This record gives sequence, C-alpha cells and structure tokens, in this order.
Amino acid sequence: MFKKRFLASIYLKDEKAVKSLTDSTVICDDPASLASEYSNGGIDEIIVFDLSANGNDKAHEKALDIIKDICKASDVPVVGAGNVKRMEDIKKLLYAGCKKACLNFSKEGNVEILKEVSDKFGKDKIVICFSDSQSVTDNKDEICKYAGELICVRFEGLDKTVLPEIGLPVTVLENNTSIEKPYLLFSDSPVVYGISGDIINQNIKSISDYKETCIDIGIDINRLVPNFSFADLKKNSDGMVPVIVQDYRTDQVLMLAYMNEEAYNKTLRTGKMTYFSRSRNELWIKGETSSHYQYVMSLTADCDLDTILAKVKQIGVACHTGSYSCFFNEIASKDYSEKNPQKVLDNVFGVIQDRKVNPREGSYTNYLFDKGLDKILKKVGEEATEMVIAAKNEGSNEIVYEMSDFLYHMMVLMAEKNVSWEEITDELSRR
Repeated sequence: MFKKRFLASIYLKDEKAVKSLTDSTVICDDPASLASEYSNGGIDEIIVFDLSANGNDKAHEKALDIIKDICKASDVPVVGAGNVKRMEDIKKLLYAGCKKACLNFSKEGNVEILKEVSDKFGKDKIVICFSDSQSVTDNKDEICKYAGELICVRFEGLDKTVLPEIGLPVTVLENNTSIEKPYLLFSDSPVVYGISGDIINQNIKSISDYKETCIDIGIDINRLVPNFSFADLKKNSDGMVPVIVQDYRTDQVLMLAYMNEEAYNKTLRTGKMTYFSRSRNELWIKGETSSHYQYVMSLTADCDLDTILAKVKQIGVACHTGSYSCFFNEIASKDYSEKNPQKVLDNVFGVIQDRKVNPREGSYTNYLFDKGLDKILKKVGEEATEMVIAAKNEGSNEIVYEMSDFLYHMMVLMAEKNVSWEEITDELSRR
C-alpha cells in the first residue's frame, strides 16, 4: 500500500531556482541550499525540473551539475525531470544521484522509449509526467508494466476517473497557495498519493504540522512508525530512557540525553529529536533555540529495551560548548592502529588531499600530482593489471598487497579529479 507523501519542487533555470514551471522569478541563487532547507523541513522527496532550453546542451550540462549538488545536499530521494529525450538523458539524471527520473509523455518520442529505459534501469526508477489524462489512458498497459509512478504537472482539469485503474501512485503539482489545508487533497482525491508544487514549497515550515494532522484524521501518511511503544521500553528510576545520539553519516557519537513518553512520541510524530530536560524539568526540542536541530534517520533499542540509539542528521553542532560532539575530553588512551575501514580510508585520503595542497619534498604522492593526470591514469592501469595477475595466484597475501596499491593510486586519482569517498559511497548506496 502506498503511503501519502509531501514533495517539494525545485525548478532550475539559468543555474538558479525559479518560482515554478511557468514563472521564471528567481527565488534562490543556490538551489543546493534550497534542497537542504526542504529536506530538513520534513518533506518526503524533492522533484527537480530542468527548465534549460531544449537544444542548449551547455545549459543542460550545467543543470545536471547542479542536480548532482542537490542530490548531495538532500537527505530525501530526488526525482529528476526535464530535458529527457532519449535513454542517455535518463542515465545522466540517475548518475547525477537522482533516485528516479521522469519521462514527459507530452513530449514526442518519450512514449516510445519507455520500455527501453525501464528494461535498462528498472521500472521503480521511471516516473511518468503528464499534463492530460488522455496520454495516461492511451498508454495504460505500457505504464503499468514499465513505470513506477505518475506526476501530474497540471492538476486543474485532471480527469480523475481514469487514474484509479492505473494502480500507481499519482503526485500532483498544486500551485494554488490559497488552499489552507492542502493535506485534504488526499481525502478529496483518493488517486492522489503525493502533493507537490507551490502549495508545499511555500509551506515547508508547516509540513510537520500537516503530517501530525494527517495522523490525527486517519490519513495514512509517510512517517516514522514505531515497532515499540514507550510502554514496551524499560525505564530508569525517573521513568525515562537514555538516548545515545550518533551522526548517521560518520557514526560519530554526538551526545547522551533522555526521553520520557511525551518526548518519545513527539520525536516520532515530528521527525525532530525531542528530549526531556531533567535540569529544567521540561520537554526539549533539540535546536529549538540554537537552530542546531537533529533530524531522525533511525531509532534502535538495545537488547534489554532500556537504551535507544538514535542516528540523526545533525545541523550545526551537538554540544552547547560549540564542539560538534559532546565527547571530546580524553581521559586515557592506548597507542593503537585504526581498524575501522571507513576511518582508515578517510585518513589515507586526507593525507593524499593534504599533499596536493601542501606538497612535501620527496613525496611519491606529490611526484604523481606533479606528473599529472596521464601519469596517474597509467599507474592506476598498471596496478589494476597487477591486481588481476595476483588474483590468479594461490594465497591471499599478494592480492591484498596489490589491492592496497590499487586503492592508493585510485585515491590519488580521486583527489586529482575532486571526487570524494562520500560521493562514491552515496552512489553505491543508491545501487
């Protein structure tokens, strides 16, 4: 069963975010920062429309670069739309980081490539954009077979009678900002599973309230659904549960706080970490005064159900001292070798990046940077070949050594081309 969703929209034109599909008024010079704001506002997805002129390949390539930045800035899935005429255009949107890509059925030729792009990338990656229901009706069987959902870019005048037969979720772009309760569109039109457009963009700060209201009136909204109620958890002598808070990207421990039942339920309803302050004896929304909010990515109870581990997106810093984490006062430590693979790779890559900025005499890394891209590529190729040869030999020592050499030279290439581990791991995660 599809959950009801709120989606923000970003319209790209001349490398800026404009107001809508038909209004080119610039609303933001930095679309990636707008995506971050929308993502933090509690929306479920972001639709990005590339409005660069057809045939203007240079503007389209710049738009793809911005879409890549938007995907990096957003913690919710991004749907790419606009300037799609062939399979290559779908691939570029997905390679930029979009979770899904749109085929506009009002454009000649897009109906014909539906099967091709669906077979290549999977139907769950393909969204159909339409402005009249006839294009959906005429291609109903193909859409059901080769697409995952629909976006109606012109909600006014929509023939709602044909869409229930499609059996796919429909998102509508509603630009009438005078509607006071946009969530009622879910009730008024059972075919509507997503609401986007100006009515959402201009009410981002109200999304959490909209979702709470949807819960209250029985609309099955996309939200955090707990497997355990607060009653299931074991409380301490104060009737509370300790919460260990972790950065969801790096796993760095940020802080320790406590929840009572009200804080627990408020966190689940709003998606913002909410605690109970024992010193002030009151509910405490993290970031309410500092704007250093913590947005919930996951909540997990331990084996005894007496402690919660919260993975969050941290805005700003977690500690009142200004430190990113509250844990910075070292008591004692041994001299040890780091074993966490992510930290090892990050540390080595950090050294390589530092060598690029601060050359050191006699450094092999600097030798590679000085010789340039062709030399780096030659070494990557050589190390790849040696890794293949080592894999044919018995035993694991040689291949481990050669893989390490390959990874090092690959990281030099990453630094040369300004590619980060986060970009690579994000891409692997999407796959």
